[in-house]
Amino acid sequence: MNPEAACAAVLVEVWRGPIIESLHRGHLIAVDGEGKTIAELGDAGTVTFIRSSGKPFQAIPLVASGAADRFGLSEKEIAIACGSHSGEPIHVETAQSILRKIGLDAKALKCGVHEPFSAEAARDLVKNQQPPSVLQNNCSGKHAGMLALAKHLGAPTESYDSPENAVQQQILSAVSDFSDIPEHEIPIGIDGCAVPVFGLSVRAMALMYARLVRPPSHFDASVKNACKRILHAMMAYPEMVGGTKDRLDTELIRAAGGRLISKIGAEGVYTVGVLPCDDWPTGIGFALKMEDGDDKRARPPAVIEALRQLRVLRDTEISSLASYAPTPITNRRGEKVGEARAAFSLKFSN
Repeated sequence: MNPEAACAAVLVEVWRGPIIESLHRGHLIAVDGEGKTIAELGDAGTVTFIRSSGKPFQAIPLVASGAADRFGLSEKEIAIACGSHSGEPIHVETAQSILRKIGLDAKALKCGVHEPFSAEAARDLVKNQQPPSVLQNNCSGKHAGMLALAKHLGAPTESYDSPENAVQQQILSAVSDFSDIPEHEIPIGIDGCAVPVFGLSVRAMALMYARLVRPPSHFDASVKNACKRILHAMMAYPEMVGGTKDRLDTELIRAAGGRLISKIGAEGVYTVGVLPCDDWPTGIGFALKMEDGDDKRARPPAVIEALRQLRVLRDTEISSLASYAPTPITNRRGEKVGEARAAFSLKFSN
């Protein structure tokens, strides 16, 4: 991001007792299925990395190429290829299943190792005096999917993470198609899991999700079908997108009951695709970036409030997400002494 060019809006206020102690600023935008702006705050032209919000698009070639069908991948396996999972046993088993189907094992994964997001899974490792497994990396499903694509294309599996590998080239092409940004204009970085990650404007991220839920007519039939299958997989298995509990992605998809998909990205990125409905006949693509990269206290209330104002979430659904918004501020005794709450009104375009 260019701090001089970006004009971030206040999205969340952090209250402690009677005063605002801190502010979280950021950028957000919602576009319709034609790419027209519905509402915007901050500077949606701000360029940042899409991070894990790009996973559904990294899975597009896996499905569109025929690799998923060739290896008999299930909906659950397609969902975990799009997810940032919690490293629970169901996630480990599902990632392993993909690898078995393509004739590889966990040694082929190049995503690295970290403590699982699931507190329970992390406690079990400590209890059993075991180190984390590469399969518990939140990106192991995505990487297993990339390996499946490499096998299908006849590309070297040893270098599937390289920007020059056919796997990453196909992914870059998909990101370009969905974002409407030429490949050579997309800044490339390296994500936490060691594969290429794409620099995009917040507006472009929203457009990508609008196109995922309602692919343009000029997209190939194979890509349109891939979009449909990825949407269905994420909605059918939201626990593969996040986890069985304490994951906003999962709870938001569940709460909406088949009306949207959502995907977190690191450093305060969040994206949502709302399927066409009465209020929004061409669907919605939504993207948010917290300027300070906050992933915990500010992002959830900002996302939920934006979806409320967009008439995407109903009151009963918002109630089911009450543990995420507002975010409680507690003292060392666990007593609530404040909260981080959304503090904005969307500016709707005419």
